[in-house]
Amino acid sequence: MSAEAQAGLGDRLGQTRRSFRGWRGQRPFWGGLLTLLGGIPIMYFPYANLTLGSMTIRMSTTAGAGSLIIGVLLVVLGLTLWFQPMSRIFAGVAAILLALVSLVVSNFGGFVIGFLLALLGGALGISWGPARVAKQEAGGGKSVDDADALKGETAAFDAFGGASDDLSGTSPNGNDGTNGRHRAG
Repeated sequence: MSAEAQAGLGDRLGQTRRSFRGWRGQRPFWGGLLTLLGGIPIMYFPYANLTLGSMTIRMSTTAGAGSLIIGVLLVVLGLTLWFQPMSRIFAGVAAILLALVSLVVSNFGGFVIGFLLALLGGALGISWGPARVAKQEAGGGKSVDDADALKGETAAFDAFGGASDDLSGTSPNGNDGTNGRHRAG
């Protein structure tokens, strides 16, 4: 290959890598991958044969079809997390529930490997959220990403330090002790 051909290949490879990185950032990629990988041992182990010399050991159980269904559903939920990121809550909860059911149905959830992968993948799918796009305020020049900040309102903070949606002053977490709750000290 010539130097020009290698440079063109590097540009295409870099462009492909950047586009994959952008695609991966717009969805719960790792949650989907772990959920998908969790389904594989769950559906594989009940149908696996282990041969030791002339002795064959089968891992099959009476619930082999149930293991296959659970594994296939976990693979489908992993793909759902990739290609339908708006249904991530449903797919994550379903993956966690199927991982818990696999403990009973499928050889302790694919010998705990598939169970842990599916459980972690479902949790990552639930916890992922789309990135907030920073907007520029017309006059100030500072970037803000909250609709309340665009209106000029300040957000009230709850007892755990997070922003509260209630700005009416009647919240039990309010700073003035309203709504029947009083603070000592």
